Amino acid sequence: MGKRSKQRKEVNVSSLTKKQKKHLKDFGEQHPFYDQVSNVQERTQLVELPDSSENESHSESEAESEEENANMYQQLLATLKHVSDDEEEEEDEEEEEDDEDQMQDENEQLSSNAEEEDSEEEQEAEGDEDVQEEHVAEGEEQGDDDKPTEPGDPAQEDGEEFTDSKHETKFCLETNFLEEDAEGQKNETAEPSVITSEDPFKKHIDRELEEDEVNQITGNPKTSSSLKWPALGQLVFSSALKNVHPLKSEKETDLTKLHLRKPLDSTWPRVNSSFPTGESNPNFTALQRELFTVMNSYKDLYYPSRMATAQGEEVRHIYCLHALNHVLKANAQVLNNNSKKRDQKTALDDEELRDQGLTRPKVLIVVPFRESALRVVQLFISLLEVPGKKVDVSNKKRFKDEFGSDPEDRPPNLKRPEDYEAIFAGNIDDHFRIGLSILQKSVRLYSPFYSSDIIIASPLGLRTIIGSEGEKKRDFDFISSIEVLVIDQADIYLMQNWEHVLLLMSHLNLQPKDSHGVDFSRVRMWNLSNWASYYRQTLLFSALQDPQINSIFNKHCFNYSGQI
Repeated sequence: MGKRSKQRKEVNVSSLTKKQKKHLKDFGEQHPFYDQVSNVQERTQLVELPDSSENESHSESEAESEEENANMYQQLLATLKHVSDDEEEEEDEEEEEDDEDQMQDENEQLSSNAEEEDSEEEQEAEGDEDVQEEHVAEGEEQGDDDKPTEPGDPAQEDGEEFTDSKHETKFCLETNFLEEDAEGQKNETAEPSVITSEDPFKKHIDRELEEDEVNQITGNPKTSSSLKWPALGQLVFSSALKNVHPLKSEKETDLTKLHLRKPLDSTWPRVNSSFPTGESNPNFTALQRELFTVMNSYKDLYYPSRMATAQGEEVRHIYCLHALNHVLKANAQVLNNNSKKRDQKTALDDEELRDQGLTRPKVLIVVPFRESALRVVQLFISLLEVPGKKVDVSNKKRFKDEFGSDPEDRPPNLKRPEDYEAIFAGNIDDHFRIGLSILQKSVRLYSPFYSSDIIIASPLGLRTIIGSEGEKKRDFDFISSIEVLVIDQADIYLMQNWEHVLLLMSHLNLQPKDSHGVDFSRVRMWNLSNWASYYRQTLLFSALQDPQINSIFNKHCFNYSGQI
């Protein structure tokens, strides 16, 4: 103890490090780790004390140690009084310098990232003319912070997802008019937005059900009849209404008489050219022609022979054609009425302007994997792309990055059966959802759900938004006005989680909890009456028949046009 005290007296406080000063201030002495210890081993001294002086020596040693401790404590206090103020100032200055350095590093990193992304975008725009100029996702998200997040917006539930709100005005149906959509087609004799009364779309949407008919659909048992078609084979037609007649197979080959919306009548033959077609009907395969006959009649369809290795792509092509045709017709009707309402040349009845649902999404396509969603979006773009004119697709690069796949991820020399290769090709992530806003010449990917025309999602992706009873953050208003529901590859959901599909079906076409900015003077009466489920068309495709899949038709499908 005496030796350490002598060493402490010789300590120069100014030469101590910050850590040593802090320890000296807290504990009143320097840490033993910093004691100077000589490498020379000291010789052990033996001291013999007489018995009589044992108590006296003990008291003397205690007194010396107390005096020594008191002197050292006073010296330490004296030194700390002069050092403490300087120490605090030094610590504050060092902390401020550290914070400034950290902020400077973060700003440099952000600026470097922004420069890298800008350079990547410039290279991409120079290398590929098909892809429009991409904005930095980080900048767009910062710009969208001031705007309140919409319910049902994927970015609200999952921070990793990206939602484009930049092109909201361009794709807003309420602020667009027919002239913008039909530009370049003024020289045509027939106005492209006109939907004739013979169009199956107009027949199905404009029919007003009576209260008695709704009671028949919900209460009466369905009557069924069977018929046989060449490609589809044996069909079973069922309906709860007595005035609905079975469908006859059409052999019409003229696309203009099939009520296809422009530009689908000119782009479909090119998109569908990869499949072998007959001479009598060069635009469709035999299976596609009969499937489109059922779809275009707006009847529910359950096709349990959708094999991934055989007709899988044929089926995907035909339901994408029908879904896009439906959206283009519905949007054209809204834009046409916008023009009439703006011009006000003739007196318009309010009932003539009822052309919308309670929410904007009209089509919901449920697919099992991201690869399936990628192919669906690519088909939509191909069907809208007229030769010589590029479709304006926003956020295309980000979509390819998130939904595409890297060929290097596939293990080499992997041998699997043919059906396995067809089902599990590409990106097989099963948690996704994406909204699409569609006009005749442009497509917006990652649009907010309440500004979308088409929603493509997996059962799990929808389940995380719909939620369960008792959860605070849950939303299913965006599927309240779905008019066409497509459930593709339903047999795969049996291997995932069938409960997600049942949850989705039970929340479709329910009355919304909020208005979401809708103009009620434009909402159809059957939407206001909560009868949307009786107008919804369900298209169900599976590779096999299963009682759980059959139960969807019996418990959740009430289309007044009947089922096949």
